[in-house]
Amino acid sequence: MQQVDILMQKGLSDKVFPGAMLLISREDSILFIKAYGYANIFTKCPMAEDTIFDLASLTKPLATTLAIMKLVQEHKLDLEQTLGSVLPYFINTEKEHIKIQHLLSHASGLPDYRPYYKELCELPMSLRKDALKNFLVKEPMLHPAGKKDLYSDLGFMILNMVVESISGKRLDRFVDEKVYKPLDLSLELFFLNVDEKPQPERFAATEICPWRNILLEGVVHDENAYVMGGVEGHAGLFGSAGDVYNLLSALLSAYYGLSSTHVFKKDLLNTFFKRQGNTEKALGFDIPSLHNASCGDFFSKKSVGHLGFTGTSFWMDLERSVIIIFLTNRIHPSRDNTKIRAFRPEIHNAIMKSLSGGGREK
Repeated sequence: MQQVDILMQKGLSDKVFPGAMLLISREDSILFIKAYGYANIFTKCPMAEDTIFDLASLTKPLATTLAIMKLVQEHKLDLEQTLGSVLPYFINTEKEHIKIQHLLSHASGLPDYRPYYKELCELPMSLRKDALKNFLVKEPMLHPAGKKDLYSDLGFMILNMVVESISGKRLDRFVDEKVYKPLDLSLELFFLNVDEKPQPERFAATEICPWRNILLEGVVHDENAYVMGGVEGHAGLFGSAGDVYNLLSALLSAYYGLSSTHVFKKDLLNTFFKRQGNTEKALGFDIPSLHNASCGDFFSKKSVGHLGFTGTSFWMDLERSVIIIFLTNRIHPSRDNTKIRAFRPEIHNAIMKSLSGGGREK
């Protein structure tokens, strides 16, 4: 792993990120784990193995998708169900026939993003949930459901509403009770309510937010998640590299039929990890794109992963039993730093070459 370490040090010196955590495992064994640089460039707080990151859109696969998966496994929800059959306020709208499967695979026809926070922040917290619901009900669709894939935060905001409606519990409480606690993950994989005041030195700092005019530490970066109190379907999850690994390792064990916890069944994981048609999406997870994949060139076709806006990512090769967790604070102090786009495939290629030297299967 010497070349991997050299490349990570180069990433620091080239200011790709102020700090990072890299964890590499194969066949349920951690081969490499190391912290780099600073969690906070202003206080010079060093990055540590247990530093907690704002996982951003890793919330989608590691919280919301797993909550939906649990509801499917408990026969409380079906992937073919439509929004109209689950959430009555979508009846007689153009979204009535969007399926749960469409939302998970980003084929709902909904836009990718809308800055709802600009209007929601003007309302008392008690009125924001209904206001967000109304925004989502009225939001015009860009495409008919199932016709085109477009990555969408809005689809996962709606999935959050689905989880809450069916379970009767808030997303963070449901996923903690049904997934994280049974897997012993409840301490370092969590949502943070915006009124909580955690110890900032435990967190990787993110942006000096131009809207809030503060440096964000232990506060969710995503503005739409922030105005909703910190818990949303598209963003809001925090965690350390170790607990992201523990969760992914548990999913991989269940996928191979080796899990003793029975939190998730093998067949269900196989369904969720499968490529959806000709898209670059599984259900709630990304798969390696055919060109310019963020995971580089050497992951097998049977791989799943995801990226987060704050500079976080994971990739899991289901065929080779390889997990790579690469967490950074690349938006600290500004989101204008986009050097990670070129660096991600480079570091993944270096890692996979060091592990096997193999190429992606055709």
